[in-house]
Amino acid sequence: MTGRYSEHDHEHYERPRRRTRPRTKDRPTYDDAVDGRVVTVDRGRFTLTVDGHRVMAMKSRPLGRKGVVVGDHVRVVGDTSGVDGSLARIVEVVERSTTLRRTADDDDPVERVIVSNADQLVVVTALADPEPRPRLIDRALVAAYDAGMAPLLCLTKADLADPETLLSTYRSLGVPWVVTQLKGDRAGDLGALRERLHGRTSVLVGHSGVGKSTLVNALVPDAHREVGIVNAVTGRGRHTSTSAYLLELPDDAGWIIDTPGIRSFGLAHVRPEDLIEAFPDLEEMTEDCPRGCTHGTGEPECGLDEAVEAGEADPDRVESFRRLLAAREGASDW
Repeated sequence: MTGRYSEHDHEHYERPRRRTRPRTKDRPTYDDAVDGRVVTVDRGRFTLTVDGHRVMAMKSRPLGRKGVVVGDHVRVVGDTSGVDGSLARIVEVVERSTTLRRTADDDDPVERVIVSNADQLVVVTALADPEPRPRLIDRALVAAYDAGMAPLLCLTKADLADPETLLSTYRSLGVPWVVTQLKGDRAGDLGALRERLHGRTSVLVGHSGVGKSTLVNALVPDAHREVGIVNAVTGRGRHTSTSAYLLELPDDAGWIIDTPGIRSFGLAHVRPEDLIEAFPDLEEMTEDCPRGCTHGTGEPECGLDEAVEAGEADPDRVESFRRLLAAREGASDW
């Protein structure tokens, strides 16, 4: 070969290597990060409460695909002044104490975290206008037990129907309840409800039209949540809340999270063995069940049936538990 290269100059034929800086193993410590809590999420932007004021933030790139949801406790850097135009960065999501989850359908393996770090799930249902939907209540209770959250039934519009008809269905489960009266866009005496909410972080769930936003506006006067009406033809309410929103109760009495009316609440992520753990008195009766027993109706040699026959278990309580168990596999439409 002639000219510039010879047969011994192999290095001259190689593709030039990229000159890049070696990646360091050191990562920022974020020692200057401050604590915050996610109030609401809107199109990739997060409203936080930091030291008593509101801060807009975005998620930092190192968090990757890790989700940030309402209720999360986070660590934040950047501009946390809260002035118009300021933007902070969420650099860490603190480990969650609870996660309220759902799937789109019962056969959908993808879970979605609705809210985090709540310790009480308040199932809001109207006694009339619209009519109560026991399937909604059952599914919400299943989700609460799976998340390790305490359930509470909040029955609204008690001036329109007798609450006892519905309460008789859930009394054997030991679910606490409160009854309220709503007149138009105003709530009546909420003393019992305030007592149940005091010192806790509570999530309000229910379908549209049951009065969630009316309750929220009464509990937090400056919340200004939009109130909807019930369609006289379909008996269904119109969605007024479009996203979950964390609100602090007056006098440091706790937190509530208002959620949109949900049309579907899939429970594909809930396993029978997880659900029965929420009922310790029943769980101990299933220790000798055959492997793979779901403890549902018709299971051969189920310990629950044997306990009922022996008078060791309340038949109504077992039936109520099995109704919740069956709710996992029923239609998820609210």
